[in-house]
Amino acid sequence: MSKEAKRAIYILVFGNFLICLGISLVIPVEPYIKKSYGFSTTEIGIMTSLFAFAQFVASPITGRVSDKIGRKKVIVTGLLLYMVAEAIFAMSNSLWLFDISRIIGGLAAAMFVPTSMAMAADLTDDKQRARVVGWISAAFSGGLILGPGIGGMLAHITYKVPFWAAAILGLLSTIITQWLLPDEPAKDIQAMPKINWRQFLTPLLTILFAMIFISSFGLQGFESIYSIYVNQVFNFGMGTIALVLTLNGVISLFFQIVMFDWLTKVLGELKLIALCFLGGSLSTIWITQTRNHWQVIVATLIVFTAFDLLRPAITTLLTKMSHANQGLINGLNMSLTSVGNVVGPIMAGVLMDINPHSPYLLVAAILFLSFLISLIVQLVAIRQTK
Repeated sequence: MSKEAKRAIYILVFGNFLICLGISLVIPVEPYIKKSYGFSTTEIGIMTSLFAFAQFVASPITGRVSDKIGRKKVIVTGLLLYMVAEAIFAMSNSLWLFDISRIIGGLAAAMFVPTSMAMAADLTDDKQRARVVGWISAAFSGGLILGPGIGGMLAHITYKVPFWAAAILGLLSTIITQWLLPDEPAKDIQAMPKINWRQFLTPLLTILFAMIFISSFGLQGFESIYSIYVNQVFNFGMGTIALVLTLNGVISLFFQIVMFDWLTKVLGELKLIALCFLGGSLSTIWITQTRNHWQVIVATLIVFTAFDLLRPAITTLLTKMSHANQGLINGLNMSLTSVGNVVGPIMAGVLMDINPHSPYLLVAAILFLSFLISLIVQLVAIRQTK
């Protein structure tokens, strides 16, 4: 990899961290906003979900646009919109302004995240791809993990401070990216033909897209009610829950930065995907059947690690499917992730009101079915190579 390509990768990694930091900064200040302005819980919930909704709608479009006009223009515009979104949130004093900020933030994420992944795919060959996708996934996870903590600390001054800080970082990142990120060769941004969807959505590509949805759906279905579930069923206190989530953050970063590239080389993406689905399914069932607190913690960490490896493994495989439509592929990837992020918590909440174990049993069943499908995909791939 050339020095210019490495510099571009580092910029993309930092940008993903920054975008995900902005996604999660709002979490610790929601109670302050709700109390200060008298918003209902439903209004706060809608405000939060508007980010994912805007990301879902815009990601395939912005991905395709980046295929046509070039990655850098879309990436820089995404960072600029991120800065605007954070500044509007900091200045807001009414619900409609908070909502607009979240919509613009979702559009910014839709422009930056899939396009940055597409550009990373453009800059790397198949051997380097897994390592770089692992770095970007770690940046993604790191932003989501650190965002609530940083937001909570800065909010002690005033709840607006985290968003002003994020806006300033967004502006600086926009300037640095415009200055240092290399332009694509003219041959790479020429007008592209209209997509033939029947040829584009091959059976394998369709299955991989389905797996992206299932993994995000399963993760959010598992994670969104985890604190409530372990408190209600196992009497975990806030300290224990915080310990589990902290350990998960450390393990997640270790596996994505250090282990992911090695695992894909030893196992291959398909085998790794199958093992993650199987490990996640069995460990989820384990949680519902045990009464030992340490077993619950160990099983939880296995589930989270499986999900943390699933997404970059599927993404790496997706980027190898078509070199001509990286923006569209990664846009659809992000869009399906957003759908899973919205549907998963709703499903988990509804089912938990019926029976506390039912959401996890459903997640386990879906993951095991996905494991069986991944085995079939492996058999088909083996036959095609013969």
